[in-house]
Amino acid sequence: MSFTNKVLTCSYCGNVFTFNTEEQHFFTAQGYTNVPRRCPNCRVGRKAEQGGGFGYYTHYSTQRLMYPVICTECGIDTEAPFEPHDGSPVYCSKCYSTVRSAS
Repeated sequence: MSFTNKVLTCSYCGNVFTFNTEEQHFFTAQGYTNVPRRCPNCRVGRKAEQGGGFGYYTHYSTQRLMYPVICTECGIDTEAPFEPHDGSPVYCSKCYSTVRSAS
């Protein structure tokens, strides 16, 4: 399939942007059938509003969503890159290293 650059207008901010051949190839490989309605800047902004993709790094995100937790081992306040559920143990980085090396 042959692609050519397309000049589009963002439906959100009204700016003109180019939907280049590499992006078109990616969209086709992902099974997308429509052209993007938002420019790259508005797409980044929308992803940021949505939380950056469920706590994981995204193509556009450089900051990971962290959750405040209490370390199961030593009891200090720390953060985890996931939301703990069902009483599963959560460790600070120091205790995690100790628990991991013991197993």
